[in-house]
This record gives sequence, C-alpha cells and structure tokens, in this order.
Amino acid sequence: MSANVDEPLFLGLDLSTQGLKAVLIDEEGTPVHESAVNFDRDLPSYGTTNGAIRGPGAGEVTSPVRMWLDAYDLVMEHMRTAGVDFSRIVGISGDGQQHGSVYWSSEAERLLSSLDPARPLAEQLAPAAFSIQRAPIWQDSSTTRECRELEAAVGGAQALADLTGSRAYERFTGTQIAKIRRTDPGAYHATARISLVSSFMPSLFLGSIAPIEVSDASGMNLMNVLTCQWDDRLLEAAGGPELREKIGPEPAPGGTFLGKISPYWVQRWGFNPDCSIAPFTGDNPATVVALSTPGDAILSLGTSTTLLLSIPPAETAPKRFTTSHLLLHPTTPDAHIAMLCYKNGALAREQVRDQYADGHWTRFNELVEARPVGNDGYMGFYFPLPEIIPPNVQGNFFFTTSPSSPPSINNIPESEMPADAHPRAILESQFLSIRSRIAAILPPDAPPLQRLVLSGGSSLNPVIQQAAADVFARALRMVARAERRRHVRGDARYGRHERGRAQTVRRGAQVGARACVRWPRGDVQGVRGRGSQNVRDRGVRGLRAEDSVCAMIVLRGH
Repeated sequence: MSANVDEPLFLGLDLSTQGLKAVLIDEEGTPVHESAVNFDRDLPSYGTTNGAIRGPGAGEVTSPVRMWLDAYDLVMEHMRTAGVDFSRIVGISGDGQQHGSVYWSSEAERLLSSLDPARPLAEQLAPAAFSIQRAPIWQDSSTTRECRELEAAVGGAQALADLTGSRAYERFTGTQIAKIRRTDPGAYHATARISLVSSFMPSLFLGSIAPIEVSDASGMNLMNVLTCQWDDRLLEAAGGPELREKIGPEPAPGGTFLGKISPYWVQRWGFNPDCSIAPFTGDNPATVVALSTPGDAILSLGTSTTLLLSIPPAETAPKRFTTSHLLLHPTTPDAHIAMLCYKNGALAREQVRDQYADGHWTRFNELVEARPVGNDGYMGFYFPLPEIIPPNVQGNFFFTTSPSSPPSINNIPESEMPADAHPRAILESQFLSIRSRIAAILPPDAPPLQRLVLSGGSSLNPVIQQAAADVFARALRMVARAERRRHVRGDARYGRHERGRAQTVRRGAQVGARACVRWPRGDVQGVRGRGSQNVRDRGVRGLRAEDSVCAMIVLRGH
C-alpha cells in the first residue's frame, strides 16, 4: 500500500472466464495492491473447469452467476486481509469477458437496492434476482441457427457487418438472446433486464442495474456501430418487441458518471460514500485502453493471433468486413477499434519449426535470417486448422510472386518451395495478411498507424520481432512480462478518467515512453522516429501487401 495514507486510490476489476482480479492504483497510476480469485481453485463447489460449465446441449458453455457474486465477496475479503483501506477508494471501473450475458428477474432492482450489509451478495441475490442462473459466455457455440436468422433479417452477413461492425457470431449476445427466447420462452418472459458481464459488474456497486457500455455493446450484433444506438430491426429480430425494454437505455459512453457507490458497500466494507462508479467495458477494449492510444496497433502473438487497431476519429467511417470486427473505442469519442482474429497463430509457426527447422527455435531463427526480406518472391500460407481469415480455409498453400505491377502470383506445389524458405514464409505471410487488412479498414483520411505494440509468447523471439517491424514498416515496442495483465490497471485508470474529466488517464504516454526494440530495415529506415508514413503506402522492398491480397483471392477458391 502507498505510504501516503491520505492519497486517493482507484479500483479496477477484471471478471474473466477463469477468475476475478482486483488492482488498486494511486493518482500516479502506480499499482499499490493486487488480489485475485480463481474460480476452479477458490470456489470448487460450482464444479467449473477453467471457470465454465459445458453442456447440457451441444456447444453450450455457461458460468454460474452466483459464483461471480461469491467471487466479489471473496476478493473483498482478500483486500481487507491485506490491509486495504476501502475509504481511500474514490473511483471504480473494470472489465468483463466480452459477449457473456446476465438475465435479471423482475425482483432484481428491489433486491439490489435493499441489500443487507450484514449478509454476502450471493445469499441475497441468488437465485431470486436472476431469471436464468447460468450465464452464456463467449465460448458458447450453440447459436448457429440464430446467426443465420439474424443476418437474414437485415439482408445478409455483410449488411449486418456494415450495421453492427461484425457479421453474426455464435458467441455474440444478440444470437444468445434469440436462442433463449426460442428454447426457453418462460425464462425469457421472466427476464426484466439483460446485462453484459461488464454492466452486471457495476450494477452490484450501484445498487441498481447499470446501462451497457458503448464499446462492449459493439460485441452484441444489436447496436449500430456508427450511431452508437440500439437498432430496432435487430432488437425485433433477436428478442421481439419486448427486447427494447429488456436491453435498457441507449449504450453509455465510457468514462462517464454512473452514480455513487451504494450504502451496502459503505456499511459492509467501509468504502467512501462519495466513491464514483464509471461504466465497465469488455476485456479487449480494456486492453486497448491499457496499452495504446488511438493510432496504435496491439499485435498479440499467442496460440491465436489477434490485432487490436485503435483508429482515431476521422470524417470517413472505417470499413466493415465479415472477417473482422469494428468496436467503439471506450474512452475516445468517435474513435474505433478494429479487431482481427486468426486461429492459426503459434500452432502454425510451431508446425513449420518442427517440419523444417528440426523442432528448434534457434534453427528456425537462423533460417529466417539466412533468407532475404521478401523471401526471393516465395510465399507460403499455413493453416493446420480451419482459418477465420480467410474463412474456413485449411491446408498449406505456396506461391511465387514477381515484382511486376500488377503483381504476378503463381500457385506452386510444395515440392517447388525451397525447404529453407518456409520459416520466413510463414512469418511474412501472417504479417502481410494483417497489414493488407489494416490498409483496407482504415479510412482514407485517418491519421497513419503510429506504433506497433507486440505481446504474447512469440513476441519474445527477436527474429519474429524484426520480421514484424519490417512488414509493418513501423518501429516496434514490446509489452513486458509485468505489463501482460495491465488491462486491469487500465480499468482502474478508467475509473480515474471518470472522476477527473480533465485528466488523461490512458496508457499512451507510457507506451510511448517504452524503448523501441526493433526498427524496420531496408527501404523503411527513413521512417524511424517520424511515424508519418501510412502503413498502406510504404513497406520494405519485396514485401507488398497486394501480393498477400492476390494470394488470398486464390485461396478463396479452395
């Protein structure tokens, strides 16, 4: 804890699939305390595996809402045992796993507003406050029928993406609501309000049901991503005429004031009665708040590959595609976040390592560095699993490219691909695919991509770092190990953002302060330090995004 006992503190909470984390920061943004609850370990009576329960139906994945309530009490106990002075906390915000939904009963508002400080949350709210006791979460894949119906209601997958930022996905909340309405009409009728996990969380602090936050609402297939308002056609298609009332008011902008903390928390835990509650957001938007500013891109190189691109406000709206997601930015008005997800990330790189580099990263790196940037025109795409981008493509595909304009792309058999070219080929093809899509999404009048922030296990490999810097033609910064969970600290800063509107509380300054770990080579050396050249306009010689686009067009025919 901070040595200054009078200094105000800000609390950030992260309710993920597997646990609940709490972080306290001071006014300088320095963490002073962390506590965590792991659902499987600390609350074993719920019988979860990695925080979730599978079944009983095919593809169904849920989490017990009562377990989340117990976790709230338990994390507060941990904080009190550690000596946290709750009266110093003046602002609270947080994030929840995206897409998960909570279904409140008609008794919920009364029960929330009349909590007895002598009793824990779960004892008073579960089961009576909920019409459905287990919340569908993002891992659920049981709503394929509802996806096709929702797309058909507005004219197809691209029309839905243009409207909401994404085509219909099984995990998205709109299709989850539609399935509940179809398969359990009694529970749906008994539902008075519907929350996302991120709006369920502040509701407990407020003593009333909070509105859904605008950035997390982008992952529901129910909100117009340009007007930031619920779309009546989609509400009708997903939940009938009654969904407008069940979903609550129009989405709340991030960083606004929801209200003061309820007396329950003041009397039970000793919170400051003037403690302000800000909207909570989804986990991916929280990562953006924590690690970047508009104009930055975060590239996570884990088991899957995920890009989060912060798009500053522009006169022209970003383009929407059926293979990507567009979200509202949680703290910057009129800014957006583009999200790309690739299934074949580390798995595909490891497959190439094992097959062509004797199973060793040292040999893999040597082979990458032995080949020139651009790989002498050889390209390889590796999809051991059915891919998301391009959709449903599986297998390995190889091409040669020529420096002509327009580019000449020739499909070749694997036998004509030099064995030592595969390690560089997989890195360049993965990164070029992302780069080509950034160029397609960004509005023509948008400011250029400024920084590339790398995270995830593969980001520690210096050769992979250099390949990313070369392809994206940007100086590359790293997310250090200590920063990997910084989005929870960003949540605390989110609460601080609400309390002091004039204060800038996002992580941008700290991102900029990090030392650059890789500069792009070759033709892009002149970009160093300026950040003024748009990624769509320039790259390392031999690395052309249009080559990747042409190859992808060929792949769509498979």
